[in-house]
Amino acid sequence: MIDKIVVMIGPPGAGKGTQARQLAEHYHIPQISTGDILREMARLETKLGLELKTIMASGELVSDEVLASVIQTRTTQPDCIGGYILDGYPRTPSQARTLEKLARGQGKDVRLVSVEISRDALMRRLTGRRTCSKCGEIYNIYFRPTRQEGQCDLCSGELTHRADDKEETVGTRLTAYEQKTAPLIQYFREIGRLVGVNGERPVAEVFTEICAALEN
Repeated sequence: MIDKIVVMIGPPGAGKGTQARQLAEHYHIPQISTGDILREMARLETKLGLELKTIMASGELVSDEVLASVIQTRTTQPDCIGGYILDGYPRTPSQARTLEKLARGQGKDVRLVSVEISRDALMRRLTGRRTCSKCGEIYNIYFRPTRQEGQCDLCSGELTHRADDKEETVGTRLTAYEQKTAPLIQYFREIGRLVGVNGERPVAEVFTEICAALEN
């Protein structure tokens, strides 16, 4: 247990999800996805659940106030006593301030862990991906090429290049991520709660650095 609230962010392909899963297993704390909570609570016959069901059915965005209530309800459960990892919240400085208030009430500190990686490295990771159309195995022409070009090592299936992994699409996704997260990163930097790690190193090294920062 680390008795902290860990917010994980990172651009597509940075390895944020891998690090979050390892942290959850290592510290025996829950990894909480905002989207999963909303869907789970919308199924409950509670006042909040019925409100969420109506909002989601109409296609409207869940307000900051309702979202804060959802997060508070979920994080008061016993499995969150020793800390927890948030995925998908907060997304704005306003939501971050709300989370800070919640954290004080729970007697916890918040840390924003930002898995950082250069744009060039991300482009190679994402645009280089090739997927077997037969068994689904994933390769990378730069880091994990197949023995025979265009053919899966496991089943000899044909490799495909997904539209999501094309250079133009990846570039658009990365630009959108940078614009969306810049204010949040700046907010946590200003209040001294930002943990930036170099995501270009081996997974184990990145994990060790995150743990050392969280345990200080």
